[in-house]
Amino acid sequence: MERSERPTPDYTTFLEAYDRSARQFRDDPSPANLALLQTGEEILIRELLTPGRFELGQMVATPGAMETMERGLHIPPEFLLRHKRGDWGELDDDDKHANEDALLHGSRLLSAYHTRLGEKLWVTTEWDRSVTTLLLPDEY
Repeated sequence: MERSERPTPDYTTFLEAYDRSARQFRDDPSPANLALLQTGEEILIRELLTPGRFELGQMVATPGAMETMERGLHIPPEFLLRHKRGDWGELDDDDKHANEDALLHGSRLLSAYHTRLGEKLWVTTEWDRSVTTLLLPDEY
């Protein structure tokens, strides 16, 4: 009997699983839940290394962005992966359209997301795709 292959999960499946793991760890910070969270982090990092809609270049984060992510039990790959795949987050239609144009013409890219605690976080990629930065809006 021939065994059918499972389809490869979409990146959003990995993000949803990581989010569930983070919430579970927040509610019960046991060693088992920590191990699950760490496994999810490894999967997101591996997924971040796969091709997306553009290259991220060097990835950096401001101290404010790092503190904000830590408070919400986030890791940078959660936001970088969405950004790299063209999920621009909570932008209006004009800004989303500007990002699509930027992909064609080499301009700066911007995404906006909220953390689990409702704090806003931005991701920008420079016009030449040399650097991607995680930052808070007031740090721009």
